[in-house]
Amino acid sequence: MEVHMTGHNKEKRYECDVCGKAWQHLSRLETHRRVHTGERPFDCSECGKKFPRYQTLLRHYRVHSGERPFGCSTCGKGFKTAYDLMYHQRVHTDERPFSCSTCSKSFKSLPDLKVHRRLHTGERPYTCRDCGKSYTRSKNLLEHQRTHTGDPRPFLCSDCGKDFKRAYDLKIHRRVHTDEKPYGCSTCGKSFAWLSGLRRHLRVHSSERPIICSDCGKGFKSSTDLRLHRRLHTGERPYTCSDCGKGFNHSTRLLEHQLTHTGERPYTCTQCGKGFTRSNNLLEHQRIHTGERPYICAQCGKGFIRPTKLLSHQRVHASDHPVPSQVCREHFAMAPHLLSHQCVHTSGQPYDCPYCVEAYDSSWGLWQHGRPHDGDRLLPLQQAFQENTGATEAPVDTKTMMEKVRTDSAMAV
Repeated sequence: MEVHMTGHNKEKRYECDVCGKAWQHLSRLETHRRVHTGERPFDCSECGKKFPRYQTLLRHYRVHSGERPFGCSTCGKGFKTAYDLMYHQRVHTDERPFSCSTCSKSFKSLPDLKVHRRLHTGERPYTCRDCGKSYTRSKNLLEHQRTHTGDPRPFLCSDCGKDFKRAYDLKIHRRVHTDEKPYGCSTCGKSFAWLSGLRRHLRVHSSERPIICSDCGKGFKSSTDLRLHRRLHTGERPYTCSDCGKGFNHSTRLLEHQLTHTGERPYTCTQCGKGFTRSNNLLEHQRIHTGERPYICAQCGKGFIRPTKLLSHQRVHASDHPVPSQVCREHFAMAPHLLSHQCVHTSGQPYDCPYCVEAYDSSWGLWQHGRPHDGDRLLPLQQAFQENTGATEAPVDTKTMMEKVRTDSAMAV
């Protein structure tokens, strides 16, 4: 037998004949052998659950008594053991001090690292005595053994009757009924019932979009967002309006659409009373009253009410002109620019200056031209109109007025 020495120069005389691990005391070896045999001699008198160690049974009793003597100083959550508290506190710090020497993946606890290492070594120390199937984790073996006993889902929720394979799954499920949210975001304070929910939420505060669409390469923060996006490629519209048969790719879009049949506009502006079918439309509308323009162009500093307006505007700086004219070969950065341009093909130059006889094919051109007229009045043009027509008042239709003045000017030449 190989001799193992401890830091206190004591021999580890008792060696396991299955895996070679050794201990100083025979009692520790006997307890360890239960890992290989699956023996669990300590029964819980409350629920009948079995444990390989008496100390583990004592900790388990806290499940029934509700005792949680170890409290987290950050969120106040209580735990049955000091180890559970230490493990939980890494949720707030995201500390992962245990790293795998093979793949560099890090873990919050040493047992997690040990289990992970078995993926590289192929070790499966937990073997079923009935069929010989082996597992990397003892809890996986216990779950498997229930397939032989005929009770695959023994953990029952007392509130809704749903059953689970594992006690841990039941524990997590119970948060649906208790509204317990132990995982808090250190940035905004929002809390979540599941750690996976917190991890997905943290992407909101970062630019990380790890879920990639295989069709267009667009990135998303969650698999749910990707699944909804994929419907754009597949054309899937699983939510159908019972009134008109129109289909939608998201349930919220269907609910919003159904308001068009009822005429209901549940989101009302407190400033002007205007109603909206969608909450985000109300939010954008309210910025008209507050003057808020939260979407700022990094190039010129111009602000916009909604992100789509900013994206369209940024094409001006990037010289990106994706909107083509169907009449000529010109392209434009934004759809409004195209609409302004189309007037050239339909009615010449419809944007007339109210201060002189110049005309432009777009409102942007007229706006640029109008700068030298700052401070001017319409009076000279009104007088010209009165002199040519005999009218006592200037017309409301400035375009008609401009056409008359322009025609008379041409005849005079």
